[in-house]
Amino acid sequence: MPACRFIVTGKVQGVFFRASTREQALRLGLRGLARNLADGRVEVVALGAPDAIDRLEVWLQEGPPLARVEHVERSNADEGVVGDGFTIT
Repeated sequence: MPACRFIVTGKVQGVFFRASTREQALRLGLRGLARNLADGRVEVVALGAPDAIDRLEVWLQEGPPLARVEHVERSNADEGVVGDGFTIT
């Protein structure tokens, strides 16, 4: 299964971005993680069906209501970094 890494830029910390991302990913049947980065961005790694990853990417462009997403960068990821379920760190 493919894994993708997303770096989300904008007002994405302190607005329930990671928790909302987890909810969306689980609805889509994805495994992965979401974590805050020291520079104010959020990193999301998702593993699952390609169409589900594409739908998560579309959702990440908007995020939860309090977020203001400026940019989403997508790259391939090593599926070895993804455990069971979807974790927030």
